[in-house]
Amino acid sequence: MNVSDLLEQMRRFDDDPSSFLVNLLAAQCVLSKAGAGAIIHSNTEQNINVLAVHPKLEKGIAPPSWLTESTKLLQQNTEQTATLKPLENSSDDQTSAKNHIAIIPLKMVEISNLTAVFYIETEDQDLLEEIFQKLQLVTEMMNYSQTRFAKLAGEGRLKRLQQAMEILSDLNQQDEFTSASMSLCNEIASQWQCQRVSVGFLKGRYVQLKAMSHIEDFSRKMKAIQDIESAMEESLDQDIEVLSPALDDSTYISRAADQLSQKYGPQTVLSLPLRQKGDVIGVLTLERPADKLFTSDEIETIRLTCELCTARLNNLYEYNRWIGATIALKTRNFFARFLSPKHTLAKALTIIIFASILFSVFVKGQFRPKAPFILEAIQQQVIPAPFDGYIKSVAVEVGDSIEGKDSVLASLDDAELRLQLAAAKAEKTGYLKQESAYMRDNETAQSQIARANADKTQAAIDLLNYQINQANLISPINGIVVKGDLKRQIGAPVKTGDILFEVCPLKSLRGQLMVPEDLIFDIKVGQKGKLATASYPGQAIEFEVERINPMAEVVNQRNVFKVRVRLLEMHPWMRPGMEGVAKVSVGKRPYIWIWTRKINNWIRMKLWL
Repeated sequence: MNVSDLLEQMRRFDDDPSSFLVNLLAAQCVLSKAGAGAIIHSNTEQNINVLAVHPKLEKGIAPPSWLTESTKLLQQNTEQTATLKPLENSSDDQTSAKNHIAIIPLKMVEISNLTAVFYIETEDQDLLEEIFQKLQLVTEMMNYSQTRFAKLAGEGRLKRLQQAMEILSDLNQQDEFTSASMSLCNEIASQWQCQRVSVGFLKGRYVQLKAMSHIEDFSRKMKAIQDIESAMEESLDQDIEVLSPALDDSTYISRAADQLSQKYGPQTVLSLPLRQKGDVIGVLTLERPADKLFTSDEIETIRLTCELCTARLNNLYEYNRWIGATIALKTRNFFARFLSPKHTLAKALTIIIFASILFSVFVKGQFRPKAPFILEAIQQQVIPAPFDGYIKSVAVEVGDSIEGKDSVLASLDDAELRLQLAAAKAEKTGYLKQESAYMRDNETAQSQIARANADKTQAAIDLLNYQINQANLISPINGIVVKGDLKRQIGAPVKTGDILFEVCPLKSLRGQLMVPEDLIFDIKVGQKGKLATASYPGQAIEFEVERINPMAEVVNQRNVFKVRVRLLEMHPWMRPGMEGVAKVSVGKRPYIWIWTRKINNWIRMKLWL
């Protein structure tokens, strides 16, 4: 083994001191031309332990005389200086010439009282002195590197504290909880090159996402938000830091974190609990590319940052006034101006409650159960990537209309396929020539092999021709492009099966309601209602119940029945995937019945025998 191989093994050693010491000995012996070497540890009781030997000793064979003599010298001599001693009166064949032992102290951060001894066999005094000096030089360089690594470790801890204090300083400059949490997420994302950093706080038994890096407003109905909250609750329930991909020796559960990592990545996900006085009050989740794994130093720095910033963040969260409390205070002051100054709130509440009871008992209103819905396409065409390649050109954008069934949506770069095709054709020609040559020489077996290779190459040529013909992505139906904003990704790689475009006919939209199970028996086929999307809440769209699915499904941890409705009006802005709230008109009921229906059903369930 040469010196470069030994140095590479020393650089990649896996925290195993014995293998590192053996490689260190081998490198020193090769560089200095020493015959053999050993590293010996001696404690305060003068007990001698041989930690490493080069060359490696075989089992069942007595140790060489130079090693035995070295241990005796170390027991007798406790000086921490490099010395060179002759080795005489040896019966070994190895030591028949003039032999010497070099004793050099070795300093390592993890292990103390180490000594390196080397066996040198030479009668040339100049060469002996040269070998001894080389051994001293290599050992001193090792000692210096160990001291330098210890110093760098201390500087690393100071740097981690500085990073955490800088983030805390930026956080203390914020007076509002929203801006403070946004500042924390943005600073952490910038410091550790994260794609997304989110912070959530405990609300009841669940974690509610409060802020996300580089995003001011987000909808809680977004699937990504729900997945992040699931990963946060996983860390909250276990009261432990959760890393995905998990380490081999980890004992925590990381199913939600793994799902988040694979669904939006693959990426590395780290969730850390935010603790206040020992109790978990929130969770911080970091996401960054899978090729940038979180190191132990980075996790320690992020942990320190969380411990320093949690108190300030929690203080802003608790003392920022909720809008409901503000409305209640203004309402109380309003009634105080019209009623007597004593017991103002109690009197106002009495009047309001009495009037509400009369209104709710004698007045009837339209009972309109509401349920979330989503617009979906009855027919939808998916255009995937036919082969691995790069986007060459894009002819349409999201929202463009497709008039012809053979309209080209985009083209993939087929230059590489054409080069492969040319190479395959050349290879086929070579096989055909070989076949002719073998036939001429009456070598039937070799000729058949050449023919088989030519047929195999022809199959590859046919496949390449097919892929080249598929380079232009064509829509088989007329409609509108609802997915495929690729004009900013020209030149980007795609893989076979990647969905590049989705085309949907606008006239084939329908609504899908998710009706809770306690409301499903009030819904009948033929009933009408209205729905409003989140993007156009002021525009109500009429519909008619068309079909009720008889089987319940679990959506967002609730049992719901899917109800299909036919839209009675269409608008140009309507697109598949839009969500909102739908209300079905089922008839008039007293307001007291409408308002207390849920609590009445709950009491009946509890008292039912």
